[in-house]
Amino acid sequence: MVGQEDEINFFVERLPNHLDKGEISMIISKLGDMHPADIAEIIRSVSDENAIVIIRLLNEEIRADVVAELEQEEREKLLEELPATEIAESVLTKMDSDDAADLLSELPPEKQSRVINALEDTDQAQDLLDLLTYDEDSAGGLMAKELIKVKENWSVKECEVELRKQAEEVDDVHTVYVVNEEDKLEGIISLKALILNSPDTQVKDISKTDIISIKASANSTEVSRIMDKYDLVVLPVVDENNYLVGRITIDDVVDVIVEEAEKDYQMLSGISEDVESSDNIWQLTRARFPWLLVGMVGGILGAWVVNFFEKDASPALLVFIPLIAAMGGNVGIQSSALIVQGIANQSLSGSILSKLFKELGVGIVNGLLCGILLFVVNILIGKSFEYSFAISISLLSVIIFAAVFGTWIPLFFNKIKIDPALATGPFITTANDIFGLFLYFYICKILIT
Repeated sequence: MVGQEDEINFFVERLPNHLDKGEISMIISKLGDMHPADIAEIIRSVSDENAIVIIRLLNEEIRADVVAELEQEEREKLLEELPATEIAESVLTKMDSDDAADLLSELPPEKQSRVINALEDTDQAQDLLDLLTYDEDSAGGLMAKELIKVKENWSVKECEVELRKQAEEVDDVHTVYVVNEEDKLEGIISLKALILNSPDTQVKDISKTDIISIKASANSTEVSRIMDKYDLVVLPVVDENNYLVGRITIDDVVDVIVEEAEKDYQMLSGISEDVESSDNIWQLTRARFPWLLVGMVGGILGAWVVNFFEKDASPALLVFIPLIAAMGGNVGIQSSALIVQGIANQSLSGSILSKLFKELGVGIVNGLLCGILLFVVNILIGKSFEYSFAISISLLSVIIFAAVFGTWIPLFFNKIKIDPALATGPFITTANDIFGLFLYFYICKILIT
């Protein structure tokens, strides 16, 4: 892998020199030995002008794969420079319909129309127009139109003839779908069954009818959940009337899972929009500032709590403020992270009340363990029994509160149809800082005479 990276870097460094000398055949030769993902990495590293040169030097098969490997922003910039006819003839025609539809959706409406009109294959153009009608985060937005289907009343011999025709349009044959005369999905049939049965056997007699499918209107999260639950590599997509309209493969779902993980991680870190490190200063600031503002307001309220108890707070109590804040924040994030994960993969069971009681129990156990440990440490370093006991009881209370609060907030957010991932990170930490400090000083005020 290191050698491959070195080769890419060397190519990028030498590319301007090769172009100046007109060594086009050498460039084509080197690109021909590379993986599309590596060529996409090269395009990211060169000027826009040289990126266009590289794209045009690639053969059509590789060109489509390279364009598909590019990030959306890079692809948009590249497609701005290519004319509509070139995009249609040398890129879209070699792409699977789902990738082609994604590419089209990134184009301005006017150019999108020109590209579709430039397609010679009217069936492909219609398929792309159909795919563009679906929301990008739905099963319809993820699916591809390329699939192999046979009629349930066909014989095995008829199927074999039809399979040869349809397979020319499909790169990978995952499943053969069985439909009725109206094109409604009835089942699937394996290639093994077609090979082992006699030519006169009817498809409906050897097809499997207990299949899992998904509606085109279902969201992408549901798609990934179903494919993960049933260990599927391909999932048929049907419309509301059970007409077979497409299929989703595992590679498309992996992209969804990665995007969702990145989104949740950003929310956990206090970033409210989907941004990249390459975005401009304004975009990054807009995504990060709202939660920084929440944190600042929380800090001000926390300072107010400390000021409110200032007359009752001795220097010995002030020393433990960072510990109380840190423990409350950590426990809250742990609790909310587990709930958010359970909501995402739909593994949560039982009522909200049962979950709160369970987390209450966890909070009590963890609080007792930490409280006892803190009590022993304070005694060993010479603190009085009264102070040590009060601080430990306060820590126990803060941990219990943080555990229950960290569980309830994401459940509440999910109930009111707000992404529960928002409950983690800065929100939970800030809230626990404020209420944790209040509990700490209030309990210590009561217990220390």
